[in-house]
Amino acid sequence: MLKPLVIAGRAIRSRLFLGTGKFSSSAVMARALEASGAEIVTVALRRVEFDNPQDDIISHIDQKKYLLLPNTSGARDAEEAVRIARLARAASGWNWLKLEVTPEPNYLLPDPVETLKAAEILIKEGFIVLPYINADPVLAKRLQEAGCAAVMPLGSPIGSGRGIKTADQIRIIIQQATVPVVVDAGLGLPSHICQAFELGADAVLLNTAVAAAQDPVQMARSFKLAVESSLAGLEAGPMSEGEAASASSPLTGFLR
Repeated sequence: MLKPLVIAGRAIRSRLFLGTGKFSSSAVMARALEASGAEIVTVALRRVEFDNPQDDIISHIDQKKYLLLPNTSGARDAEEAVRIARLARAASGWNWLKLEVTPEPNYLLPDPVETLKAAEILIKEGFIVLPYINADPVLAKRLQEAGCAAVMPLGSPIGSGRGIKTADQIRIIIQQATVPVVVDAGLGLPSHICQAFELGADAVLLNTAVAAAQDPVQMARSFKLAVESSLAGLEAGPMSEGEAASASSPLTGFLR
């Protein structure tokens, strides 16, 4: 049994978080969520009506089974992010939040200054904030000192599927972390999941890699298996690397 991840005092068994955008239908999304084994599910605040029980996305997510992690996708500065978060909490009562501030639409890279500014405001208002950030060790440290419950550095740009291009920076973030580190964005293949955990990440977040697959449900299942396999292997204690060859069979006592 793998150890649960604890964020803001809540134990979470699955280290795979899944987003809900880009699926061909809400029914497919629901089946992919089930196949992924995820417990934390992100939803874009601007895409849902929290006070409408018939909302197409919300109605397909069993809130007794999944912890919803609303995100502020689309916010261009701290003011917009804070306003979106307050409106969502007023409508739903949720106070967990994936903070996203991405002013530039072509690359969707997070604004570090506005992200920190918004995080400081929202934490003071009682939100549990998980900020999406570039892989910036200095910013990650500032955010955790401000009281963020986790940090979520990107592997590569959102939706690119290019994998982890920021490994050196993520390694530093993990070394300095006092809160969980969730690698987010750019993960496209199960092998990218393995790399994230081998770097020392606590969890990963996916969306497009599953939603844009030809078979989203099967892809979700494959990512679940990648998470379980990676973590089980790391808990088993990998062998040490060596410079020279080391025979796995004896080199003496051959028959002549």
